[in-house]
Amino acid sequence: MAAEQTEREDKYDVSLDFVVPALGDLVPDQGREDIDTIRLDSVYFDTADRDLLRHHLTLRRRSGDDDLGWQLKVPAGDARTEVRLPPTSDESVPDELANAVSGVALGKPLLRVASLSTVRRRHRVVDSDGNSLAELADDSVRATATAHNGGAIASQWREVEVELGDHGQERLLRDIGGRLVRSGAHTSSYASKLARALALEPHRADDDSENPARRALTDYLGTQIDEIVAGDVWLRRGLDPIHATRVAIRRFRSTLRVFKDLVDPDARSRIEDELVWYAGLLGEVRDRQVQRHRLGELVTGLPAELVMGPVAARIEQDLLGEQQRCLTVVMSALDDARYRNLLVTLAQWRTAPPLTIERGAGPKVIAKAVKRAGRKARKRLTAAVADSDATELHRARKAAKRARYAAELATPLLGGKAEKKVSEFKHVQKVLGEHQDSVLAADNLRALGARAGVTEGENGFTFGLLYALELENARQARADAAHLMK
Repeated sequence: MAAEQTEREDKYDVSLDFVVPALGDLVPDQGREDIDTIRLDSVYFDTADRDLLRHHLTLRRRSGDDDLGWQLKVPAGDARTEVRLPPTSDESVPDELANAVSGVALGKPLLRVASLSTVRRRHRVVDSDGNSLAELADDSVRATATAHNGGAIASQWREVEVELGDHGQERLLRDIGGRLVRSGAHTSSYASKLARALALEPHRADDDSENPARRALTDYLGTQIDEIVAGDVWLRRGLDPIHATRVAIRRFRSTLRVFKDLVDPDARSRIEDELVWYAGLLGEVRDRQVQRHRLGELVTGLPAELVMGPVAARIEQDLLGEQQRCLTVVMSALDDARYRNLLVTLAQWRTAPPLTIERGAGPKVIAKAVKRAGRKARKRLTAAVADSDATELHRARKAAKRARYAAELATPLLGGKAEKKVSEFKHVQKVLGEHQDSVLAADNLRALGARAGVTEGENGFTFGLLYALELENARQARADAAHLMK
């Protein structure tokens, strides 16, 4: 059984004669800096078309002095989740990991694509109890990789990685990073050692500085693609990434809509249709999850004398059964040609996003779209509160989400103003979300109560009571929404 851990690290390119700056003054009282040198040998696996690397996934078999075994690294926002398996006697990728990446690999065989030998000088900062705060890895790397034409690519370089320890704080990571940059290091141009070994085109920071609007869009969309692809891996491992994947799809689609003038319309339309399809499948599962939890808590909060019959069991049995059937549909879709085509399209958006932003476009083009999304959200909210219509309130909620996500995207460019908008529309979204959940819960309770009323040994009374409570919750949410306008 594989073990999982999340790692947060920053990578830096350095010259071969780079001198690592002293870290002693960053060590806490009674703590220490441990320094040693180890050797690590890694063999990397991918498809012939580098499908894993295209999505920033890396799969390797490591041997040497430390950190041995099979490791699959999956992006997770600013961090990465690492799936680990013990060493094996040969280089056959373990089934557990091969199955996990089968979607991203598009069903293609996994091949040996590179071997790296690293001499690592480790600087580990620990506290007085020996807990890890941060580790600086000064790596001298020699690599041999397989080119697309079958030839060999040999290279060597030096780089520095700084990884946050289990008990470390982000500030320490920033302090060490700042010290490295002042000593001549540069934020790495490569997503991984494998990307560098394969001599892939590095990310060009100069282009981003000349087009900050494009950088904001590509970074935000790339983060959502990471989350969607990670969801594929976790689903195949039997985990539950449904909510995180849906939110990432929602953010991606919202970006396409709010910033539509900055995206090629044909490409936008094609991916939008496929994301709507996949999000719909995931939504059927997520709706049951939310309702199971919500209705279960409602029953638990009732006095015992008002719970007549196996109410909790009926809710769990019916909604869990529906949830599992919907999940079966999702798992079946993962091996469907339509879904694989979606993964291919997402990979294309990662490597060459079809944006139409003019070179030199600054923050103003982003700010304009954010402002427009905010106006639309407030207009929708005003109309919905006036009508007190459930459908209009739901539309207002979706508009608030779009305004929130647009402000999230703009935060690196607009700073505090955008952060304020994120908070504003997050609150609107929460209030209107409570109304929507109450409406859905009332519908479910009506159906559950009807079934209980004609089933021997059950009683519809409690379901009717819960139905009335949810109607009141919806009324209160509408009142709260009205206060948002004051």
